Amino acid sequence: MARPPAAKRSRTAAVPPHRSTPRLIAICGVVVVIAAIAAGGWWWWREQAFVLPATPDENVLLVTIDTLRADALSSYGGPAATPNLDRLAAHGARFTFTHAATVLTLPSHTTILTGLYPYQHGIRDNIGYRLRPDISTMATRLKSLGFATGAFVGAFVLEKRFGLNLGFDVYDDQIPEVGSSANFNETERRADAVVKVADAWIDRTPGKWFGWVHVYDPHAPYRPPDEWLARYAQQPYYGAVAWTDYALGPLLDRLRALPRPTLVIVTGDHGESLGQHGEATHGVFTYEATLRIPLIIATVEPGEAREPRGRVIDSAVRHIDLLPTVLDAVGARPDPSLPGASLRDVIAHGGGPDRQTYFEAMMTNLARGWAPLRGVLVGREKYIDLPIPELYDLASDPTEAQNLAASSPDRVRALANILKGINVAPPNRPMDERMAVKDALRSLGYLSTTAKARAQYTAADDPKRLIDLDRRMHEAVSAYEAGKLDDAVKILQEVITERPDNAEAVLDLAVAYWQAGRDDDAIDVLQAAMKRGVTQADVRTKLGLCLGLAGRGAQAIPLLEKTAGDDPDALSALGVAYRQTGRLADARRTFQHVLAIDPTSGLTYEELASVDLAAKQLPAAEVELRHALDLDPTLTGARTDLGGLFADTGRLPQAIDAWRQAAAQDQEAYAALYNLTMVLAKVGHGEDARVYGERFVRTAPPTTYGAQIAQVRRLLGGTRE
Repeated sequence: MARPPAAKRSRTAAVPPHRSTPRLIAICGVVVVIAAIAAGGWWWWREQAFVLPATPDENVLLVTIDTLRADALSSYGGPAATPNLDRLAAHGARFTFTHAATVLTLPSHTTILTGLYPYQHGIRDNIGYRLRPDISTMATRLKSLGFATGAFVGAFVLEKRFGLNLGFDVYDDQIPEVGSSANFNETERRADAVVKVADAWIDRTPGKWFGWVHVYDPHAPYRPPDEWLARYAQQPYYGAVAWTDYALGPLLDRLRALPRPTLVIVTGDHGESLGQHGEATHGVFTYEATLRIPLIIATVEPGEAREPRGRVIDSAVRHIDLLPTVLDAVGARPDPSLPGASLRDVIAHGGGPDRQTYFEAMMTNLARGWAPLRGVLVGREKYIDLPIPELYDLASDPTEAQNLAASSPDRVRALANILKGINVAPPNRPMDERMAVKDALRSLGYLSTTAKARAQYTAADDPKRLIDLDRRMHEAVSAYEAGKLDDAVKILQEVITERPDNAEAVLDLAVAYWQAGRDDDAIDVLQAAMKRGVTQADVRTKLGLCLGLAGRGAQAIPLLEKTAGDDPDALSALGVAYRQTGRLADARRTFQHVLAIDPTSGLTYEELASVDLAAKQLPAAEVELRHALDLDPTLTGARTDLGGLFADTGRLPQAIDAWRQAAAQDQEAYAALYNLTMVLAKVGHGEDARVYGERFVRTAPPTTYGAQIAQVRRLLGGTRE
């Protein structure tokens, strides 16, 4: 136990030393005891308030909760009931004024793990970036100190392809993959599924370990399980937060059964606007709703939790302080090159000087060509550098309702000079040279293109002037997800008319057309965009993919060969085009190249199997399809193809079973539905055939399956009622 603070010692200097007597000293001692009791400071009868000791042999658990506002948890006064995290905070340090460096998942997590600002580690957006292998992370540093290291992530945006797996012995990112056609399918897994695999890893790891658990559930669209959705019917975001707390409960409880203590850090990567300042979700602005996040640091001891002794710390701290804190807590040598500093002393003293921080939001600059957003927070003053500058006094105006920039030019100049002194590098635009990102990121609401940089940005490019455009694009995505494709198309056409260089809207419109079965319109909108100069890598890749899927592989191949490089998505589209034009050897080589980049891609094994199926290499195709399903059991295309292979090799019962599984798993498993209808009717199961056939006729898009729909209708007319 640490010594009691010096301030609690008796001050008897007013009594001359030669007059001190045992009786007088005893009386003074009684006075001190009474004063301590009055202050509630029985430090020799009760435990001291939480401190963070240096414990080299402890475990370290980092929990990051995506899209977690600072005011969401009940321990912060929020509306979400979060008893598990509240209990953790009651035994540790709860920080009330913590800020991220950016408002997007990938760059923010990179800052947490590296201790570097985005302009230092280079990850400025969710798309088009990969962490350089020469940068040290929390995992590489702790691994060198003898820690086993494991990461368990809940969303595609943190898959290992983006480089955060550096230093991890285990990096579990087994998230269902989406198909090759553009859509907005889910690319995440629930918090309880993430906790389950993390708990299993802890169970089989005997020594000290560092674990990172990332849960994604509070991210839009807010879809917690029914029980939590019912409780928070009017506030589904907070229902998702409450559900996440519940899902994390078993993991936190498990720590108390371990033989050694565990340092636990819980934070959000960024917050959520929920409509404040006109922003629906996050990524555009850096107001407190998205930049300020919770932070809880605690030590979970073996056995039952002791009497609560938590601290509440109001000092300004930052994500960049987390890595130095972990290093300090495990007794590692400090790294003076890191911009942050350990929080151990801040915790020990219940506070400290406010720490100045830099922040940025580059997504709309990189994706739409809007003005880049940078700023600094000094004390409670917040300066945002935009064509229309912003200055806020957060002490008196925590919701940032009053921009003081016009009335406080001296403070604007002072803070602008601080920002200039940081020497922030502008973001590079690596999409053409490095990797693009598959359509999965579109499904998470993130942008997926790179706009050309401008020499100068004006007030017309300020995100504040353009936020209504962002709202309309969110409306288009919502209409799409609700199946209102015509509404989505109309909105996106209007957006493109207003901003013809908006490649994000072009891609969304192509997706909507494609899903509506309007393949030619999808291709036309992409080709028209390229003619007017919207030629980013992902636009070219999408065009090549659509051409290939539409059977126009000869047009797709030269476009994709110029684009692909080492981008797995462009390479996959190229492989599809090669296969469709009969260039099977080139297709096989291309898909093998993709697997060399990402050997955990079940979808690529499915594509490779399609090449072997075309080449009549059935044993090889069966191995590849089974491996694809081992990697990702949700791949209904692989399951449908496996059923076809079973049928071709005389294993009809297995074929029917595979197709039934595909049809049960995916409402859009049209090929499986068609196969089931035809085969079941042929073997005399007319009633089953009718069930699947009617579903096929009702749901399959006529533009793609017109001939098969007509065939099934004729068949149903002759099957037994």
